[in-house]
Amino acid sequence: MAQAPLQTTVCIVGGGPAGIVLALLLARAGIDVTVLEKHKDFNRDFRGDTIHAATLRVMNELGLLEALLRLPHRRFEHAAVTIGDRTYEMGDFTTLPPPANFIALMPQWDFLDFLSGEVRKHAHAHILMEHQVTRLLTDPADAHRIIGVQVQTPHGPLDVHAILTVGCDGRHSTTTESAHLQRVDRGAPIDALWLRLSRRPDDPASALGHLNYGRMMVLIDRGDYFQCGYIIAKNSFETEMRPAGLPAFRESISRIVPFLGTPGPDGRARVDEITSWDQVSLLSVQVNRLKRWHLPGLLCIGDAAHAMSPVGGIGINLAIQDSVAAARILKDRIHEASKTGNISENALAEVQRRRDFPTRVTQSFQVMAHGFLHRYLGNPAPAHASWLVRVLSCSRLFRRFSARFIGLGVRLEHVGS
Repeated sequence: MAQAPLQTTVCIVGGGPAGIVLALLLARAGIDVTVLEKHKDFNRDFRGDTIHAATLRVMNELGLLEALLRLPHRRFEHAAVTIGDRTYEMGDFTTLPPPANFIALMPQWDFLDFLSGEVRKHAHAHILMEHQVTRLLTDPADAHRIIGVQVQTPHGPLDVHAILTVGCDGRHSTTTESAHLQRVDRGAPIDALWLRLSRRPDDPASALGHLNYGRMMVLIDRGDYFQCGYIIAKNSFETEMRPAGLPAFRESISRIVPFLGTPGPDGRARVDEITSWDQVSLLSVQVNRLKRWHLPGLLCIGDAAHAMSPVGGIGINLAIQDSVAAARILKDRIHEASKTGNISENALAEVQRRRDFPTRVTQSFQVMAHGFLHRYLGNPAPAHASWLVRVLSCSRLFRRFSARFIGLGVRLEHVGS
């Protein structure tokens, strides 16, 4: 049965990093905020694990960094890639200003559980799990103004009314689809297969990326296992990978990262843990952005506004920077709107103006990186680094610049007072 409508000042659609950080910042500013998350918890595998220096700085400005780093995590101080049989260092995060002079590798569900706990400390902030937004609600007197969302809950449908609705519901956004917002597609020549393989204490220190024989593997150390990203050419999973079968897939992983194919004390290799395609998740890589991030009463940020490639693990941190900028720009306007009932669309446009440039620059970098990968993908011969990679890896200046670009991004945002 339908429930009585819920009234809030700001309704945030999606409980990912962008939504939860925005909720925390608005709650700390004394604003009534409600987060709607369609899942029952945050515990979903194959989410991004990288907490970059920009996000660590935000946590430090909020006074939460020390508590966050008490959670289990790995410190990632140098970015390296193995091409063929040689490893090249491409970034040195220790050159960044402390205390955020590294990248933290932490399961995203731990990060979100930590932040949601901070949100719930505020009486006027609410995180509603298993609340799936189905469509936007418009003002009966003005069909162009968004006044909230319709939600499906375990107890039936619910209307949530808000002065401002913020879409943070990812690349497959119900919010942007319901609003009929148009995207500019930059294209992506790659897809990624996500899986997990166990990690052994005696595994060699490994580069994050391994590129060889026309394929690439990314290994994220999660302590007792690796979260693995297997990079393939666009749309080749159904046409090439699956038809070739699991034995060919396991053999390909062994060739790219040999120690994963080496038998252990029990006589089994790590690749033998892959016994079904059900253990493999396909991520169809997208790089796109909205032409317009807002409508009257609606703002989209994070992947809902700009879907990013997994290259560099930048997407999560770009989304959090969106949240910081949105909270800083809008919090006073939201307080004013709570009296008038409407928030100026010019204020929402200001968020896009602030964050559009970093989005464009970052996506251009990812498109360039895709071009680099495309040179290698599909070529079955042993890979060899280009002269440019060899030269850049020897440059301290380049390693410092790349660490700053990946770790801090473009147009760094600050929490403010």
